[in-house]
Amino acid sequence: MTDHPSDGPDPARLEALEKRLKEVKRSTEPAPRVDVQMDQANMAWRMVIEMVSGLGIGFGIGYGLDVLIGTQPWLMVLFTLLGLAAGVRVMLRTAEEMNKERAAAPAADEEGK
Repeated sequence: MTDHPSDGPDPARLEALEKRLKEVKRSTEPAPRVDVQMDQANMAWRMVIEMVSGLGIGFGIGYGLDVLIGTQPWLMVLFTLLGLAAGVRVMLRTAEEMNKERAAAPAADEEGK
């Protein structure tokens, strides 16, 4: 058998085909979807969960200590209030984080241009 140029792949044609495939792929890829309202809803749920978990954990610790020590309802009230304070503190930290991300987003868009 003799080697003919048509027996092997042509590198120039393969490279041209790869370029065309990349262009088609790029044009058909959906743009990344950024849903601001959904992001805000997720942050709101996160804050609610942080508040409720702080209250629940404080209540549980207080109730458990009240049952063990027999000081009902004083420790339960105290730890529920401490849980409320902890929940508010974590919520404020989350809000601060969200504000930093919002402030950083336009700056990142400016750099990308």
